[in-house]
Amino acid sequence: MKINEIFYSIQGEGKLTGYPTIFIRLTGCNLRCKYCDTKYAYYDGIEMQIKEILSKIENYPCKNVCVTGGEPLLQKETPTLIKKLLDRNYKVCLETNGSIDISDIVKIEPKDAVVISLDIKCPSSGMQDKMYFENVKYLGEKDQLKFIISDRDDYEYAKSIIYKLKPKCEIFMQPVWGWKPFKLTRWILDDGLNARLSLQLHKIIFENNKKGV
Repeated sequence: MKINEIFYSIQGEGKLTGYPTIFIRLTGCNLRCKYCDTKYAYYDGIEMQIKEILSKIENYPCKNVCVTGGEPLLQKETPTLIKKLLDRNYKVCLETNGSIDISDIVKIEPKDAVVISLDIKCPSSGMQDKMYFENVKYLGEKDQLKFIISDRDDYEYAKSIIYKLKPKCEIFMQPVWGWKPFKLTRWILDDGLNARLSLQLHKIIFENNKKGV
């Protein structure tokens, strides 16, 4: 597998915010979102065997693992990596960009062991037409659906998707980094929308947007 970086930090987004987490960032992405904060993962990385990855993360005092990217589902070994992690009693969260079928992931045993964090890209990303909306039906109560918001058009788009697809999982709205969250907070409150605000805690704590945080 081609790995961009492996590091130990605080989960900064979604329902697992605040938990110590080992991040395994895979190289490669099929999307080019305008606001992407991990462009360094498009191509950079080194080849590692799954056994090497497992050996490296054993050095961290943690059993929470986030498999992320880039887009981790572009690499065919990703389901195997996830299964090996589960076999070693790691709690696994998979972050995926919403463009690739996740039906094989939800079949991994033990059933419902993997938390799926699925993005749906809004218009400001420029990638909204790449979404595979069938994925939403695979999401269960343990999973999460995330929308990155940069303006009112994004918010209204996300709201329309929520009302149309009626996801079973928790819904998160996250402002693009650098955009003050007050407006988004106000819109959610005014609409009484059943969504949670996410603020990228890791960037607030470490006061930067560098690798390894």
